[in-house]
Amino acid sequence: MKRDLGLIRELLLIIEELEIPAGALGCYAIGESALQIDGYEDDAVAHHLIWLIEGGYVVGEWQQDGEFAISRLSWDGCEFLDDVRDPEIWRKTKERAKSAAGAGLGFMREIAKAELKTKLGLP
Repeated sequence: MKRDLGLIRELLLIIEELEIPAGALGCYAIGESALQIDGYEDDAVAHHLIWLIEGGYVVGEWQQDGEFAISRLSWDGCEFLDDVRDPEIWRKTKERAKSAAGAGLGFMREIAKAELKTKLGLP
């Protein structure tokens, strides 16, 4: 399965909104309404959430019963999401990245930062 950066962004936005008390874990099953994303199969959501945990963007773990125990976004997860939160910045970031096959999250973040600087009129 290939990474879908749009799905990654959507998952980060969803996790950011989960109301999990500090230090606690929220348990969520794939297919549960909290983790359902229109247009994506449950298996794709699960794969991408595992990658986000492995990549250090989400603090949590996949459990043997097929649920995810999620605590919060990590610092890196927050930083990436802040860079791509604005839908217009995200659209421009994806558009610019099309010319570079295989652009990863780090590269996408750099493009988003450049778009943000342009939007803010910074050099």
